[in-house]
Amino acid sequence: QVQLAESGGGLVQPGGSLRLSCAAAGRMNGIVAMGWYRQAPGKERELVATVSVGGRTNYADSVKGRFTASRDNAKNTVYLQMNSLKPEDTAVYYCTADIRRYPGSSWLNYWGQGTQVSVSS
Repeated sequence: QVQLAESGGGLVQPGGSLRLSCAAAGRMNGIVAMGWYRQAPGKERELVATVSVGGRTNYADSVKGRFTASRDNAKNTVYLQMNSLKPEDTAVYYCTADIRRYPGSSWLNYWGQGTQVSVSS
């Protein structure tokens, strides 16, 4: 079984910073894309950032210049450094990864359970 475990969420004041981490664990043969999505109350889940296995990143316009996604392939971990946080960044943040469990098997999309980020004074 493969599991993604997020950590690092919490309550922060506007303008503050948080760093989220997400580690993939279990039997795996490879991981390609990893990324972050978020879902605010009453809204649909939206893309925040993705990181390719080579480190290429893609960001939602709303977080460009404030958030930085990165990954450590040796640790099967993806990170999201969030700076200059705004109240509208408040949401549950989910990590996702495309993982192959065995050589030649299909690439499947896995999700973590989410971590709450709240930005409020």
